[in-house]
Amino acid sequence: MVAMGGSAAIASNLQNRLQKMVLSWDYLRLLSEMKVSTKKKKKDSGSVLREVPLSFSDVKEYLSVFEPLLFEEVKAQICRGEEEGGSFEWEMIAVIKCEKAHDFHFAQVAVQAHMMEQLSDNDLIIVSKEKFQDGSTIPSAYAFASVEGREGKQTLKLRLFLEGEFTGLNEKTLSRSSRLLKMAKALQTANTAWWMMKVSNLSTIIREYTALQSVNHLPFADVILSGQDKIKINDSSDSIIPPKLMGFLLENHNESQIQAIKAGLAHTPMVLIQGPPGTGKTQTILGLLSVALHAVPSQLPSKSGGQRLYVREDFPVEKKFDHWLKASPWLGKAGNPRDMLMPCDGDDGFFPTTNNDFKLEVVSAKRKHRVHVLVCAPSNSALDEIVLRLMNTGLRDENGQAFIPSIVRIGVNPHHSVQSVSMDYLVEQRLSSMDRGIATSGPRAGSAGMERERMRLSIMNEAAIVCSTLSFSGSGVFHRMNRGFDVVIIDEAAQAVEPSTLVPLAHGCKQVFLVGDPLQLPATVLSTVAIQHGYSMSLFKRFQKAGYPVHMLKTQYRMHPQIREFPSEEFYDEALIDGSSVEAQTNRPWHIHRCFGPFSFFDIDGEETQPVGSGSWVNNEEVEFVLVLYRHLIARFPELKGGSDVAVISPYKQQVKLFRQRFRDLLGTEGAHAVDVNTVDGFQGREKDVAIFSCVRANSGKGIGFLSDFRRMNVGLTRARSSMLVVGSASTLMQDKHWGNLVKSAQRRKRIFKVSKPYHNLFTDESFAAMKKIDMEEIDEQKCSAEERAMMSEAPEHRMDDSHEYSDDELVEAVENFGEVKEDEED
Repeated sequence: MVAMGGSAAIASNLQNRLQKMVLSWDYLRLLSEMKVSTKKKKKDSGSVLREVPLSFSDVKEYLSVFEPLLFEEVKAQICRGEEEGGSFEWEMIAVIKCEKAHDFHFAQVAVQAHMMEQLSDNDLIIVSKEKFQDGSTIPSAYAFASVEGREGKQTLKLRLFLEGEFTGLNEKTLSRSSRLLKMAKALQTANTAWWMMKVSNLSTIIREYTALQSVNHLPFADVILSGQDKIKINDSSDSIIPPKLMGFLLENHNESQIQAIKAGLAHTPMVLIQGPPGTGKTQTILGLLSVALHAVPSQLPSKSGGQRLYVREDFPVEKKFDHWLKASPWLGKAGNPRDMLMPCDGDDGFFPTTNNDFKLEVVSAKRKHRVHVLVCAPSNSALDEIVLRLMNTGLRDENGQAFIPSIVRIGVNPHHSVQSVSMDYLVEQRLSSMDRGIATSGPRAGSAGMERERMRLSIMNEAAIVCSTLSFSGSGVFHRMNRGFDVVIIDEAAQAVEPSTLVPLAHGCKQVFLVGDPLQLPATVLSTVAIQHGYSMSLFKRFQKAGYPVHMLKTQYRMHPQIREFPSEEFYDEALIDGSSVEAQTNRPWHIHRCFGPFSFFDIDGEETQPVGSGSWVNNEEVEFVLVLYRHLIARFPELKGGSDVAVISPYKQQVKLFRQRFRDLLGTEGAHAVDVNTVDGFQGREKDVAIFSCVRANSGKGIGFLSDFRRMNVGLTRARSSMLVVGSASTLMQDKHWGNLVKSAQRRKRIFKVSKPYHNLFTDESFAAMKKIDMEEIDEQKCSAEERAMMSEAPEHRMDDSHEYSDDELVEAVENFGEVKEDEED
C-alpha cells in the first residue's frame, strides 16, 4: 500500500504552486524556446524529461516523470495561439490599483463591457504596457496574469506573481528577474492604462495537476502505479445480474459485449474495454450502466462484516473531499482548451434509439443503497453522445424493462439535444416550481446564488448518473457533494492523457471502467517534446502494454464486410467479425459499378505541395479527381445528392480547406453542405454511407509524414458504412508498411484503379463494362478454396505493431494538423 506521506500539506498549496510557476514565465522567451524545440531532431540528452514507463516503483517516480511533461504541455498550449496567427486580440484596460498579498500581486482592473463575457476564471492573460507581436518589439513592462474573479460589472481581479522567475520545478529555482521588478514598479502607479491579451485557460491544467499530485490518495493507487491488477477478490463478494435483466442482455448484446459487461461483477478495481470501430461501444456502456444500477450481491453481507469496498483505509472519503476542496477551490466555469481540438463523436452501431416503452424502474430489495455513477468523456461532443443515447434508449431495470434513469449533465456547452438534463436547465425548473413569494421576498431575498448552489448539490446527490467531461469533474461543485461515486465509467479513455483520466477518480469510487480503443486516435497533445517522451500515451494504453487484461468487442455493425476486411486484418489480428445482417444493410445500388465500392483504391500520380509557412500539405490533383468522382457518383445515383451521406476525409488541414473551397465553387454554398469535409480527427466516432479518403502525400522517396500514423489510418478507413473510396499515390504509399499493405490488399482484390487525365474516362460506359467483366471473373474465383486463393496472390506483410513512434519531421507535422477544421477557420 502506498504511504500517504506529507501529501495533505502539499495539497493546500498545489494551486498556488502551479500559478507561481506559470505566472513567473516570460511569454516572449517561451515563444522563442518553442520555435527552437520544434526544430530539434532528437531529444535533449541533458533534459530532466524522462520517457513515460509502463509501471512505476512509487509515487515519487510517478511525479518525477509526469510533472515536467505536464509543464511542457502548458507551455505548448500558451504558445499555440501565437503559432496559429493569434487567436486573441489586444484590449485596453485600466489598472485601478495593485496590492501584494501572500507572495502574489492582485490587481483591480477596469475593462470594457464586452470583455466580461469573453473572460472566465483562470484565464491566462498577458498584461503589457505596449502591444507587441511575435517578439519583434520588447515592451517596457509585461507579465502573465490569471483572472481571479469579478468585482463589478466592468471590474476584474487579476493575480500576478512578480517575486522572480522559476527556471525549474521547485522553489530553489526561483531567480531574480529584472523584467518582473519593472512590472511590479510600474503597477504601483494607480489608474494607469495597460494592454491585455488572453492566451489560454488554466482550469483544466490546474485540475490535472491537482489530480497528479494527489495520486497517492486516489482509489487503487497501487494499481495505477504498477499497471497490474494486484487486488485479488474473494468469489463470495461477486455480484450477479438479475435473471430477467440477464435475459434482455443476452437477447440484445453479442458475446463479446456480454463478456465486457460481466467483467465488472467480480469488483475488479479497474476494467478495460476496447471498442474497435462499429462494435457497439455505446451500447455496451448502456449495458454496463444497467448492470451497475441493478446487480445484486451473490451473498448478502453477514452481521460480522460487510461487502468489501475499495476505498483506501488510510484515506477515507470525507478526507478525500476535504483534501481536494483545499487543493482546488476554483469554480469550474471555463472549458477544456483541448475541446476545440477534440473530434466530434457519433453513433457506433445501428441499435435502436427511439420508440421504447418506458416504465417505472424496478429495483431489487437486496440492494442496500442507491448506486451513484459518474460517466465521463474527454470532450463535450463525446459526452453528449452518451447522454443522448441514455435519454433516447434508456436503461433496463432488474425485470429487463426500459426506464429513463435520473440523469444530470453537468458542465459547459451541452448540445441542444441534451439541454433538458443539463444542470442549468434542471436548476431553473426547480426555481420556477418554487413559490414565487418565498423565492423572491422575505429572508431569502438576495440569496438566489446560494439557493442555486444548494439546488445544484441536491441534483447531483440525487441523480443516479452524473455526466461530465473529464476536466469538469475536477470543478468545485463535485467536491462539495455529500456523497461520492460507486462507479466511474470513462468513454474514449484512449483519447485522454493520463493526468486527465485521474481527475474523476477523486470521488471515492469503488470501480472504474475505461472504455476506448488505443488503435484509434490518441490523446491530443500540443507539445512535440511531451509527445517524444510518451505523454500522449493514455492510462488505457499504458495498462494494456503493461499486460493488464483487456476485454475487446469483436462484432462490428457499421461497415460492409469488404470495408471491414483490411482494418480487421491489419490492426486487429483478424479478430473482427460482421453482425449477421450487416452485409444486407450496407449493400447499395451503386455497388453495381465496382469503382464506387464497397472498397476501391484510386492510384493517382498527383503532386504534393506545402503552403508557405505551413506544416500542412495539399494535393490539387487529388482534389480535382475527387470532384469528378463525386459528380459521376451523384449523377448516376441522385439519391446521394439530397442528404448528407458523403464524407471527404483527409489528414491534412490545408487539404480540407482546399476541398471545401472547391466544393463551394462547384456546388455553391448551400450545395456544398451536402458533402461533409473534415480531417480524420474531425471524423473520429462518426460514420457516413460513403467516405472518400484523400491521402495527399505524393513524392519519390521522401516519406509520407504523419500520414504513417496507423491510428489515423485506421480511423480514416473505418468511417464508411457502404463505400470506402481511397485516393492516393500507390508508389508513394508503398514506402510505408501499413499503407503498402493496403495497396497490396487492393491489388489482390482487384479493387485498384489507375487514374490519369482526363479523369472522366474512368467513368464511361466502356470502363463500367470492363469492371463488370472483372465482377464475373471474381464470382468464378470465389469457387476456389481459401487455400488456392492464398496461393494465387501475395499476402500482405503482417504482424501488427501496436505502437507508433513519430519521426522528428512527422511530429511537427502531426501537431500542426491535430484537430478538426471548423467552418469559421476558413481562410
